[in-house]
Amino acid sequence: MKRLLLLLLLSVYSFSLYAVDMSLTDLNGKESKLTDYLGKWVVVNYWATWCPPCREEMPELQAFHDKHEKTDGVVLGLNTEVIAEDDIKEFLDDYFVTYPNFRVGPVSDTELGKVPGLPTTFLVSPEGKVEARQVGGVTLKMIEKFIKKWDAKNKN
Repeated sequence: MKRLLLLLLLSVYSFSLYAVDMSLTDLNGKESKLTDYLGKWVVVNYWATWCPPCREEMPELQAFHDKHEKTDGVVLGLNTEVIAEDDIKEFLDDYFVTYPNFRVGPVSDTELGKVPGLPTTFLVSPEGKVEARQVGGVTLKMIEKFIKKWDAKNKN
């Protein structure tokens, strides 16, 4: 099963020759864009509070963010529910999540690609291109393995 998930994560997308971008407002009202993170890997995770696999992967995403935030990667959580921001904040506090989170509401098509189910995670390269999509949970090891393989293939 883990191999199947890794294969899905490793599927590469060529959506555009240019960096993808989207404007986001976090749960504290701070505005940012995906292109603000150029130069780093960006793990964009669509999730919901009612989603068990979303809750299961949160410690893994937090571990990636903690390990890479100051150097080469960040996690951005995008909540897909129509619920109060205070409820989302409380949920994130309960799960010890400190990476940036945004409320985007229900989605199926995004600037990054389709979101057929939750959780859905996109890996955006330091150049701002979507390199992979995973539908279902991810782990720190899966993300780092993908990045290592991508770097070996693309950095001479």
